[in-house]
Amino acid sequence: MNVNKRLWVRSMVGAAAVAALAGGAWAQGQPVKIGLLATLEGPFAAGGADGMRGAELAVKQRGGVVAGRKIEVIKASSDAKPDVAVNATRKLVEQDKVDIMVGPLSGGEGIAVKDYSKTQPQVTFINGGSGAQATTLVNPSPNFFRFNTEGAQWMMGLGKAAMAKGYKRTMVIAEDYAFPYSQVQGFMAEYCKAGGKVPEKAWVPLGGKDYSSVIAKIPKDVDALLVVLGGADAVNFLTQYENSGGDKPILGGSITVSQDVLNYKGKRRESLVGTLSAGPLADAYDGADWKAFVADYQKNYPVSAGGFPSPSLFAFVYYVNMKAALDGLDSVKGDLSGNQAKYREALSKMTLKTPNGDVKLDANRQAIGTTFVTEVVKDAQGNLFNKVHSKVDNVNQLLGMSPDEFKIGSRDVPSCP
Repeated sequence: MNVNKRLWVRSMVGAAAVAALAGGAWAQGQPVKIGLLATLEGPFAAGGADGMRGAELAVKQRGGVVAGRKIEVIKASSDAKPDVAVNATRKLVEQDKVDIMVGPLSGGEGIAVKDYSKTQPQVTFINGGSGAQATTLVNPSPNFFRFNTEGAQWMMGLGKAAMAKGYKRTMVIAEDYAFPYSQVQGFMAEYCKAGGKVPEKAWVPLGGKDYSSVIAKIPKDVDALLVVLGGADAVNFLTQYENSGGDKPILGGSITVSQDVLNYKGKRRESLVGTLSAGPLADAYDGADWKAFVADYQKNYPVSAGGFPSPSLFAFVYYVNMKAALDGLDSVKGDLSGNQAKYREALSKMTLKTPNGDVKLDANRQAIGTTFVTEVVKDAQGNLFNKVHSKVDNVNQLLGMSPDEFKIGSRDVPSCP
């Protein structure tokens, strides 16, 4: 090879190397597209809007940039129906070409999106607010992660608290879909072991308007009602129960005492004062990280601009999951190459710092974390909020039981023997 040819080859190789380096740097600096799906229509619309606020807050706290890459959030809406959630997710993944998905909100939606995620191995799916146990416990997807604890975990401690109040016989009134199944299972697992009885269950449709037939069949000999209804459904039931003269104490599902219900526009839900419930947060928790989170939420989303006096359940869980998405991205310096293998490994091994303590994932990529038993109280301004009754740390998905002891994802939860 003559001198001129050798120089030409070297120059071409050098140019190719420079181009490769430049291309790699350019790729690293490209925006990361994150699809954000929440329920903005139907009975959970208010909660979905607050979920969006929680996710946005996690992005704002990083200035919209992670590892030198701008975070581009593309939003979509669903209405708590699984098929609608999947269609909205498909649009974000297949048309908008998002790198990461955060969502959905509701239980049945989560199971459906989990199943869809198996067909899109190039995208990492991180839960939004969905709390159905089956999302991660039954046929888990290798690219679906949930950094919030779920509906059964959220009820840990409530059964014992109910028995301590003398509620030995409880009727269940719950929406007929996957998340309330998990909540009822979680409650009964502990309540039944403590000697409680559940003589009656009423499963009602999501988005129901008339609860007169359910109210009419409430047994006179029950001590309390476990109500697992969310959003407008909770408000409609409580209004009708009050108007009927009902006076049974209420145990609340996690969504029944969230801020979107406690401060629903219109008549305040005074009947909920004194209600025991359980979930992943307590409005009046005095932890330093929780107080800082609440202050940041209130600063960015004051009541005058549509926020709530305190972040709702949905704001909290969407914040946690978006924070996980961003923290994981930061830990791999924005590297989503190789079908996001490094990113997913980082998520799997992460100890996530949340406003309510550390969260780790189990083998199914499901969170292990803190549950609060709470009581609804009213402050001097007339706002309803949840104070801490007790706190349970490191709650795993099976509540310390074996899979055979837990009947997963079914409305036919057996009554206490």
